[in-house]
Amino acid sequence: MLDATAHEFARLPDAPGVGYKPQHFSEIADDAGPVAWLEIHAENYMGDGGRPIAQLRHLAERFAFSVHGVGLSIGGEGPLDSEHLARLKHLVDWLDPASFSEHLAWSTHDSAFLNDLLPLPYTEASLARVAEHVDEVQEVVGRRMLLENPSSYLAFEESTLTETDFLREVAKRTGCGLLLDVNNVFVSATNLGTDPVSYINAFPVELVGEIHLGGHDDDEDDHGAPLLIDNHGSEVADPVWSLFEYTIRKSGPKPSLIEWDNDVPEWPVLKAEANRAAKVLEAATA
Repeated sequence: MLDATAHEFARLPDAPGVGYKPQHFSEIADDAGPVAWLEIHAENYMGDGGRPIAQLRHLAERFAFSVHGVGLSIGGEGPLDSEHLARLKHLVDWLDPASFSEHLAWSTHDSAFLNDLLPLPYTEASLARVAEHVDEVQEVVGRRMLLENPSSYLAFEESTLTETDFLREVAKRTGCGLLLDVNNVFVSATNLGTDPVSYINAFPVELVGEIHLGGHDDDEDDHGAPLLIDNHGSEVADPVWSLFEYTIRKSGPKPSLIEWDNDVPEWPVLKAEANRAAKVLEAATA
């Protein structure tokens, strides 16, 4: 477990952030609007030079940064990839972000990398494994990490813990924080036939260091029931905004990210989403 007394945990501002995309570099530098911080996917910036790194260094002089990992396979059965972890440490050391996060999911099997974030059963065995992996990441990287709730499309019969209890216990054992993806909550609740508000009520919001908001696709399963696909490729849906407002009333203002990774729009569209998040956060402050 990471010793909280030995580390100063930086915090992102309780304001809107956006996932940084290089095509928006000039517009962000000229007029970021309400955006107070930026997030990058770690795996896109593990090189040593070039224009992307130069732009990142320039923006880091003005904006707080969050590094969001997608490739550690925290929930995987095998050991963590030590080379990947070393590259992550190198990035975090020079960028010195205010936040680092990963997913409660797995994406590796033996030596194969699966281009997806796959769910895991919530059992005592998987709890011990995830806690061990989180401990290892925090010790190598030298800072607290946040663990994100997944989007789910099925439930495991063998699970003995709820997702919120599982996340709470990982945080208790490791000292990590949590990243609450509100869109993932809505997607999972719709797909599994549960209540998203009840999920938020059970979630340990006092441990949340960052909130994510993103878009999803509406589909149907083989039986005609609603099926939502977490795709980060569209505007945040109105029911997700409503759930976000409820969450912020419960938790108070939190760093809140507009996550848009596919079919990335022009900057004014992304800034408009950030403005909407800013109004929710301002209302909670008032």
